[in-house]
Amino acid sequence: MKRLIVIPSRLNSTRLREKPLCLIKGKPLIRWVVEGCLRTGGDVLLATDNERIAEAVRDLPVKVVFTPSDLPSGTDRVAYALRDIEADFVINYQGDEPFVYKEDVERLFLALEDFPVATLAIQDPEAYQSPACVKVVLDKDHTALYFSRSPIPYMREPSELYPLKHVGIYAFRREILMEFVKWEPSTLEKLESLEQLRLLERGVKIKVLLSSNYYHGVDTEEDIKLVEEKLISYLSHTAPSSRD
Repeated sequence: MKRLIVIPSRLNSTRLREKPLCLIKGKPLIRWVVEGCLRTGGDVLLATDNERIAEAVRDLPVKVVFTPSDLPSGTDRVAYALRDIEADFVINYQGDEPFVYKEDVERLFLALEDFPVATLAIQDPEAYQSPACVKVVLDKDHTALYFSRSPIPYMREPSELYPLKHVGIYAFRREILMEFVKWEPSTLEKLESLEQLRLLERGVKIKVLLSSNYYHGVDTEEDIKLVEEKLISYLSHTAPSSRD
């Protein structure tokens, strides 16, 4: 099976101006993401709508595909980039997620042998009440029952498992990805503004892998400060996985 990591990245963002090019410890955010994905040892493709984003990683061994700026989501950007590229298993690695762990990438690809879609979640009690953080609840086999911006499940008593914060990194079998972008946005997807609900409403199983690693996407100036504080321990963790 041909595996590929695709990083969707567009220049304009609603909360942080030109987010992919924002400097984190002197390096553009998109470069942190690309370098992290390259350290997993797999093939990496950048799907972007802007030459400046491509220029930020020009010296790295990553394929670049230019996509239209008006595509509605990162998932649509990934699918567009794959039109003429061979890949059976694809990871949509968000262009604002600077933390990349080889072991989690491997687990996501492995999950696709049994499930059409896979994603990650972490235990994070601080995210429970925040609508900016997506929560997920699972069935007994750890496939997703529901994702929500609301605090789910209702915690009448402490739990060893919940609450779980969803990490927006997705692994797809190619065929389900290409079908997904053809479907109209679903009712719950529009209510919650969460595209993964389109899959659940269609009856597609999403395997949720629990990770003990640190993840934090960048959407605000405050996120940049937080991410910079975590980078030292992160780089120490990932250094042994560097490409030869």
